[in-house]
Amino acid sequence: MPVQKIALEHFKDHFSGLTELSSVALGGRIVAVSDEFFAEAFHLLLVEPAPSMKGQFGPNGALFSGWETRRHNATYDWCIIQLGTTGTLHGLDVDTASFNGNEAPAVSVYALHDADQKDPQQDDSRWSEILPRTDLGPDSRHLFKIDSTPSFNYVKIHMYPDGGIARFRVYGEVIPVHPSTQTPFDLAHVFAGGRVVRVSDQHFGVGSNLILPGRGKNMGDGWETKRSRTKGHTDWVIIQLGAPAELSDVELDTNHFLGNFPESCEIHALCSTQDFDWTSSVPEETDWTLVLPRTKLGANQQHYFELDNVENQIYTHVKVTIFPDGGLKRIRITGRKMEPDALSVKTNVEHVPAPSVLPTFDHQPEVARIPVVPLTSEEFAPFGQVIQAYNEISNAKGIKTTPANAGTATKFHKLSLLASSYTPEAGATTGISVYRCKPLDDVTDGVTVLKTLERHPFTSQAFIPMGRGHGDGLREPGDKHLVVVAHNGTDDRPDMKSLKAFLATSAQGISYNKGVWHQPMTVLGKTLDLACVETQIGDGSALDCEILDLDSGSTYILELGL
Repeated sequence: MPVQKIALEHFKDHFSGLTELSSVALGGRIVAVSDEFFAEAFHLLLVEPAPSMKGQFGPNGALFSGWETRRHNATYDWCIIQLGTTGTLHGLDVDTASFNGNEAPAVSVYALHDADQKDPQQDDSRWSEILPRTDLGPDSRHLFKIDSTPSFNYVKIHMYPDGGIARFRVYGEVIPVHPSTQTPFDLAHVFAGGRVVRVSDQHFGVGSNLILPGRGKNMGDGWETKRSRTKGHTDWVIIQLGAPAELSDVELDTNHFLGNFPESCEIHALCSTQDFDWTSSVPEETDWTLVLPRTKLGANQQHYFELDNVENQIYTHVKVTIFPDGGLKRIRITGRKMEPDALSVKTNVEHVPAPSVLPTFDHQPEVARIPVVPLTSEEFAPFGQVIQAYNEISNAKGIKTTPANAGTATKFHKLSLLASSYTPEAGATTGISVYRCKPLDDVTDGVTVLKTLERHPFTSQAFIPMGRGHGDGLREPGDKHLVVVAHNGTDDRPDMKSLKAFLATSAQGISYNKGVWHQPMTVLGKTLDLACVETQIGDGSALDCEILDLDSGSTYILELGL
């Protein structure tokens, strides 16, 4: 396998478009090690550069942020690492930072692939050499460009004969993992083959963090730009999706960003049919399609938005613009993968203005797929109110909050106002009832079909979870209920183009505005009790509740993603 040594100043030219497959942030881990007497091998995979620990000592001697073995090995020491995900390997970074006089004098590197992810032994016959024995130097980084055609998920490093290495990074391209069906999934995720191809600024945190697994541990593993001082400034990041896709919704997470989250954001999407040199330029503004208008964001929370201009369209790239600057932790772009031959390829052009119509799109007009997204007050606002408390007071936008109960509680005032427009002669009264709801039983492969909608023409209606339906008030975090809503149309029937679906937790109640069409209360998982606050006559008439069975000629599939 050909190997080329790369000067450190050329790191960006050769490695910036690759993924650090060995990183602990992707799930990389130490499988086995021959010796780690002075410093443990887990340091090799840490994200942050190795700090100097000069002058610090532990029970075994001087402390180092790296892997250091004891002296006088007759052959070599070794360490086996499982990569965070399977990939083709294109670069190695062996860093001996702070090791001077005790650095590893030389290394060699081996790799193998085990489809069952069964940890290999040091003497496994399948190990293939990807870096022959190569000399190192003290307190310096050593970059090697390699070209592995096969894919690997384990690597092994030998150091001759012993000593210390601060960091060991393996760079490559992810072998994407996609569902075998058209199940929606996060196409921006690094494991799906998503890549951050361009950012306007990454002064405090790099853009590639946005597509990592999980929600991170602090501000350092998100994307954060420097403070802007120019009026009208924006920052942006462009993500190449793991495959061409029809998009549905997005999650923007500001976890850990408390005083430095963006004021707002907007999202555009692009359909590009050919390779593009993202390091030198970006597509013209007219090539992009707005899929999320400028929307306010909050501190330390997950925001969920359904995207516009995405029906029967396919996209390959997404551009997230933040106003004016700040930090995001993660970006999740949900959609359904489309095969490459579904793209309308135009020859001799670098970009096809998005959106591109899918002539082979397999959802016929009478079938609509509705993504079910987590319930947030911002997205639900056109239909009613979300009744919940907030961990961060700053996230309770527009809600009056005060201390209560001698300082032992926080009161979130008037999250929902009761509304009623019955005539006095109707004899309607306001009360609290309890619905004991059995779980939905017709969910198949994470989807269910919407069959019925109802509305209450003269009253708002609120539902507040109380606990499992055992009469004991038990409530668990996993209890969820489905909320499906639509506005009234010009024909006094539901406007199905306005149909939205949300997944609410057991800590969230909802209040429907008067006249809003909604699915009857639907619970997922286990039986759940919900308190209902409403005004009604109580005689079973349509004045209280109008029920509509949907036309059998149209099918509305709710994609639960469970």
